[in-house]
Amino acid sequence: MKIIVSVVILLISNQLAFGQSREKKIDSICQAIQNKNPEVAISIGFIENSKEYFFNYGKISQESDFKVDENTVYEIGSITKLLTANLIVQAQDERKLKIVDFIDNYLPKEYMLSEKIKGKLKISDLASHQSGLPDFDFGQLIELNPKQPLDISKEAIHSILNDSTKLSDYGNYRYSNISYVLMGIILESIYSKSFDELVKEKILVPSKMKNTLTTDFNVKNKVVGHDINGVEQDYFVWNSLFAPAGLLKSNTSDMSKLLKTLLSNKGKIGKATSVTEKTFYKNTQMEIGFGQEIERNGNDTFFYKAGDTFSCSSIFAYDRKSNWGIVIMINHKNSDLIRELINTIYEQALR
Repeated sequence: MKIIVSVVILLISNQLAFGQSREKKIDSICQAIQNKNPEVAISIGFIENSKEYFFNYGKISQESDFKVDENTVYEIGSITKLLTANLIVQAQDERKLKIVDFIDNYLPKEYMLSEKIKGKLKISDLASHQSGLPDFDFGQLIELNPKQPLDISKEAIHSILNDSTKLSDYGNYRYSNISYVLMGIILESIYSKSFDELVKEKILVPSKMKNTLTTDFNVKNKVVGHDINGVEQDYFVWNSLFAPAGLLKSNTSDMSKLLKTLLSNKGKIGKATSVTEKTFYKNTQMEIGFGQEIERNGNDTFFYKAGDTFSCSSIFAYDRKSNWGIVIMINHKNSDLIRELINTIYEQALR
C-alpha cells in the first residue's frame, strides 16, 4: 500500500502477528513502534463492522503522569478539510449551490476575482486542489507571527484574489489551503452562519461528536504538542477565516464516531460522502476525491486524509468494502511516523 508515497514499511515478525485478530495485530504493531519512539504519545481508533477499538500509548506530556486515552485531544490539522468538503456537498443536496458552479457567484462582494480569471474556477476545483490560485506564503506568515502564523486577515485573502491575474497550472493538482478558506467563506455566505456553527450543526451534533473543539479548546485532557524538532509547540488559535482549512481539535473517540457515520451511508453526512468519494482528479501517482484522497489496491479501494500542524500529525482512513476505518493521532509533527504507523498497520493487519 502507498497511502503516502516513499515509505519504508516497518517489518514486524510474521510470527508475532500470526493467528491474531486484527485488533491484537494493531496493538502489537503500535506497541513495537511506540517502544522505538517513547517520547511520542500515540492514540488510535479502529472500527471494524461497527465495533470500536482504541489503542493508546504514552502520556499527554513528558512531565505528566496522565496517560493518553480515546478522549485525549490532539490537533487534527487538514483532516478538517474532509469535514469542510462534506459541508459543501450537503449544501448542494440542500440546493444552495452546485459543486460545478463557478465560485464568483458565491463570494461576498468584498472578495473580488480579477477579470481574467472570472468564470473559470468551479467549487469542485477548490475541493480537489486544482484551482491554480496562489496559496498563502507561509514563510512570510511565520516571519510576521512565528507562534501563530495562521492568524490571517481578510486583507491577506483580498491580496491573493485581487492580485491574481492568471491561474498557474489550472486543472493540475497543487495542494491549496486558500481553496478551503474560500470554501469556508462560501459556506458562511450561503447559510449566513459561521463555519463554527455550521460544522457543529451539520456534522458534530448529528455524529454525536461532543469533544471535537472549535473556538474553545481549553481542556485538561489534551496532549502537549511538539514541533518537528521535538520542541514544545502551542496549538493554533482559532481563526474564523483559516478554520475550514485545518483548525479543528479532536480525539479518537469522536473521529471514530465520524468513521462510523461515513461507513453507515446514513443521514445527510452519509449521503454527501457518496460525492466526496468520487474521483475529481487523477494522474499516474495519485487520485483525488472531493476533500480526500483515494487509494486502490487490487480490487480494494480506501479513502484517507492526513493532517499536520506545527504540533501534531494524524491520519483518517477507511475502506468501505472491507468495512474498516482507522484514525491515528500523535503529539509530534512527524509525518514520517504517521506513514510508518498507517502503512505497517495496513500491510500487517488490514490487507
